[in-house]
Amino acid sequence: MISERAKTVEAAATLAMSKLAKDMQANGIDVINLGVGESNFQTPKHIAQAAIQAIQAEQTSFYTPTSGIKALKQAIVDQVKQRFDADIALNNVTVTTGAKLSLYALMQVLVNPGDTVVAAAPLWVSYVEQIKLAGGILHQVEPVNDELKLTVADLDTLSQSVKLIILNSPTNPTGQVYTRDEITAILDWANQHDVYIILDEIYGQLIYNGAVFTSGLQLQALENSRMVIVDGVSKAYAMTGWRIGWTLASSEIIIAMNKLLDHMTSNPTAVAQYAALAALTGDQSSVEEMRLAFENRLNVTYDLLNAVPGLKVAIKPQGAFYLFPKVSPDVLVAAGLTSTSELSMKILKEAHVAMPSGEGFGMPGYLRMGYAKDQAVLNEAVRRLTVFFEQYT
Repeated sequence: MISERAKTVEAAATLAMSKLAKDMQANGIDVINLGVGESNFQTPKHIAQAAIQAIQAEQTSFYTPTSGIKALKQAIVDQVKQRFDADIALNNVTVTTGAKLSLYALMQVLVNPGDTVVAAAPLWVSYVEQIKLAGGILHQVEPVNDELKLTVADLDTLSQSVKLIILNSPTNPTGQVYTRDEITAILDWANQHDVYIILDEIYGQLIYNGAVFTSGLQLQALENSRMVIVDGVSKAYAMTGWRIGWTLASSEIIIAMNKLLDHMTSNPTAVAQYAALAALTGDQSSVEEMRLAFENRLNVTYDLLNAVPGLKVAIKPQGAFYLFPKVSPDVLVAAGLTSTSELSMKILKEAHVAMPSGEGFGMPGYLRMGYAKDQAVLNEAVRRLTVFFEQYT
């Protein structure tokens, strides 16, 4: 029999939607897939070439240290110094098979059965299941304004003891960026209450239109703290398929993670580590080129999407590469539907545009649209959505 633990896990809404879209494409249907969090850019050539060179130099056939090769960890330490003028040590770093595994391992290390974990809706789909698998209890804060952010005022209303806070900036799925003051206030609250806090900064290099990204590393020291940073190469370097992420934390947390990772992966894939090393130490111009492309797509697509009847993005995203429009309840009534989950499936089947619904992010009544595609593709997607929604408005 399948374990009860496995039975309770829900499939990732984004991946499930993307799989269905790909199945339809395989059957010859012209589907525009905006449902998964990756760009249309190829990994920059110098990064791929470094991987090839590592293979040819016979550096990739054997186990590496569980926490990653020393050169890659040093490159992460150096990047932290360069980006944030913060000093961390090699024993504050562990490299994982994607940032997702960093987050999973952290839940296993930090959360005991019955512990309360706080995050604001909407939230990334996998947080929910990772907390569940650790036996934790998610307290999902429901924001009361259009910014959809966690605040200290939200934390002050909690009656239960909190073990861990998760803060994602820029946020998936809204693209909102927490200000320096907002992060400082939440860190102060966590420190005052002896609460761990994970800052998921995977989109931290994808910031637009003059917005300013603040890392927790700019605000307090890492060693002997309860602050944990999660990052990786997937988004900024177009390396989702390479699966390299990392955790930055006090050495006590890193040691505990490495013991767990010993039994999970032994080490991150060797060749991908050499690719990530090239990403961090090589030419950074491709990062800026992709960032500018995403910024242009945001600026065009935000206006186009807000012109679609029945959809509204109240606050323009400042980072990541998602739009999270709210659906007019009148649309659901006119279409004879009871949820945006049903609506997203109807859009996929009739308009052939794949967008996961807000239910998967803990926020019914919304849809998530990735804009990390060519502008021509995005324009066509919006055209199809306009035709679809005009039927019900």
